[in-house]
Amino acid sequence: MVQPGSVAGLAARTTDGRKELGRKADGLDELGELVKELSSLHYRLFVEGTRSLLLILQGLDASGKDGTTKSVFTGVNPQGCRVVSFKEPTAGELEHDYLWRVHLACPVRGEMAIFNRSQYEDVVTARVRKLASARVWKRRPRHIREFERLLVDEGTTIVKVYLHVSREKQVERLRERLTDPEKSWKFRESDVNDLARRDEFISAYEDVINETSTKWAPWYVVPADHNWARNLLVARILVSMLRRMDPQLPEPPAGLDEIVIE
Repeated sequence: MVQPGSVAGLAARTTDGRKELGRKADGLDELGELVKELSSLHYRLFVEGTRSLLLILQGLDASGKDGTTKSVFTGVNPQGCRVVSFKEPTAGELEHDYLWRVHLACPVRGEMAIFNRSQYEDVVTARVRKLASARVWKRRPRHIREFERLLVDEGTTIVKVYLHVSREKQVERLRERLTDPEKSWKFRESDVNDLARRDEFISAYEDVINETSTKWAPWYVVPADHNWARNLLVARILVSMLRRMDPQLPEPPAGLDEIVIE
């Protein structure tokens, strides 16, 4: 966790993540158990129907946002879980403020939502690609802090995860997109352009994480070079948060013990 008021220190943080996790086989076993528990806790959240959970996944291209979603949420009931991938805003969305489409996609009570990219693109990408002036993007972290405070006050628990990938692993994964038919559809020319500006993106993420890691919605920096370690750490964070939320099953209707079904 990036403690509120502290700095993310991305340059000094490991992207490996395996050292403290032990053997890969043990880690995969633990991940399997956590996935089962996540499914059970999510079910309780769904039927309780009074609160929601929002996972925000951010990171550089090829940091593993899609892979994390696929692995960690295997077995979760889709009836109460939704994945939202924010792409370039449409003409209609641009007619509104930049948080409008984000607010529309937030989870309803009883729901768990995963944002694959989020409102943070309107700070980081807008800054690096110069899609907005400095006057515009510099004021957005303040907007986002208060927007997230609103969501939390209204019953949404927010988990924000930055997937921290090394340049070497990022290059390796981008090259796979060129040759693997299962992944080539993901490739965009902008991936190469953004790789050349990697340091600028990391600097932008450093600043926005520092400004928006709050008591009500702190950031977590997760090493993302190794898929199993990344997935295990994200699962640990989510399950820990849901345990603290402790969603409860509703009380059964009165008189069930008197009903006889023959």
